[in-house]
Amino acid sequence: MPNSETVFTIVTFVYGLAFILYVAAWIFKKSLPGKTATGVLIAAAAGNAAGFVLRWAESHQMGYGYVPLSNLYESLVFFALCIAVIYLVVEYRYKVRTIGVFASIVPFLAMAYASLPSVDSQIQPLIPALQSNWLIAHVITCFLGYAAFAIACGISIMYLIKSASASPDTGTIGRFPDAETMDELTHQMIAFGFLLLSVGIITGAIWADQAWGRYWGWDPKETWSLITWLIYATLLHARFMRGWEGRRIAYLSCLGFVAVLFTYFGVNLLPGLHSYQ
Repeated sequence: MPNSETVFTIVTFVYGLAFILYVAAWIFKKSLPGKTATGVLIAAAAGNAAGFVLRWAESHQMGYGYVPLSNLYESLVFFALCIAVIYLVVEYRYKVRTIGVFASIVPFLAMAYASLPSVDSQIQPLIPALQSNWLIAHVITCFLGYAAFAIACGISIMYLIKSASASPDTGTIGRFPDAETMDELTHQMIAFGFLLLSVGIITGAIWADQAWGRYWGWDPKETWSLITWLIYATLLHARFMRGWEGRRIAYLSCLGFVAVLFTYFGVNLLPGLHSYQ
């Protein structure tokens, strides 16, 4: 029986195949590659979930028994799974596969990054600070939020490309969803992600109180999580109260995801209590 790392290696290539098929369907305007891409992405997500469960079982067999969400490797695997699942829901609801070009490349890159030798993939015992159910709730909600923000950023890039095109309704650009649909999808993804990020910050504060005896300590991760939350709060406020839409919302969506990436990866370069290693 293969171990979880072998499963994740296979899943990485399956995500890559899904991306190629989505690109082929977009460029050549063929339905068969598009339908195949959806099937391949479903297979990749299923394999990703199976590998996650297998790694969980392996930690039990080794006597540690924890949900695999405790280090950079495991978070990248879970991040890829969240993006694939949320995107598949979007595709099923809106029947638009061109978004898959942007949504499928991120899980592939996340899994590819996880496979680098510099990312420690070993299952190790948890330190006492990580032995909390609040940590599980914190990580799951935050990464579901991050995944929604990633898809929103992809749709926003599509919106900006289409709005800047001299021929937005012809050629490959013309196969993007219409501007109104992309604007609404961006809003929905960000509202969903903002709710989950808010829950993630609250559960993280409760976990911090249990682990270190304080709810908030201005640790780099905490500070950048707050910055990310404020950017998306500003976006939602501007949309609801000022009527912002279109390019301005798309730019803010991209800016917010840059903050997400720094919160996730950038703070690992700074000293802190809970940087991912």
